[in-house]
Amino acid sequence: MEELQIHIVISEELYTKNPESSELGKKIVSRSIEMIDELGFESFTFKKLGQSIGSNESSIYRYFESKHMLLLYLNCWYWSWVEYKLVFATANVQSKEEKLSAAINILTRKVDVDNSFSYINEVILNRIIIAESSKAYHTKDVDLENEKGYYKVYKRVVQRVSNIVTEIDSSFEFPHMLISTVIEGAHKQRYFSEHLPSLTDVKEGRDTIVKFYTDLVFKVLKK
Repeated sequence: MEELQIHIVISEELYTKNPESSELGKKIVSRSIEMIDELGFESFTFKKLGQSIGSNESSIYRYFESKHMLLLYLNCWYWSWVEYKLVFATANVQSKEEKLSAAINILTRKVDVDNSFSYINEVILNRIIIAESSKAYHTKDVDLENEKGYYKVYKRVVQRVSNIVTEIDSSFEFPHMLISTVIEGAHKQRYFSEHLPSLTDVKEGRDTIVKFYTDLVFKVLKK
């Protein structure tokens, strides 16, 4: 059977030239993910990226006007991918509770490579989202960029799962706070488990982060 290929559409405002339109553009995205993971966002530059892929720095600027816009692009791509996983995992689930459990699992579990996207390594991108994505919106321009819709996919993911929460308990006052806390908290726990393990209760061989946030959400809703 032919493998299903999924196409993720990213807002044109996040790039100058669509990186999916050429092999160079795909190489820019693919290698930038690897280099941001290796070097950290602060040390990553387009000059270093150009040297790594054997291209002029100016050719990278034809696709992205700055490394901040590149980070916004990667952030948007990641949450678009998560949204696709959410839709797929919950589409034919009738039980509201099972649907919420499946959604929490998608948001908090350890990421595996998705072969539907050949030039992006989702495992490495997930590490960038955990370690670096807050730098995409912890800026002085966050309100302006929010007005332009740069964060709409992330907000849409939160809204999708919040809608399931309100299906279960329409009187619950804080669905968005609950789900955004689950997402950001799970990311922190993944980071702590790798670098500051005494701050977590992660156990080898068990995905305790998924269990913790699943239990947390359902206990909050029962109250």
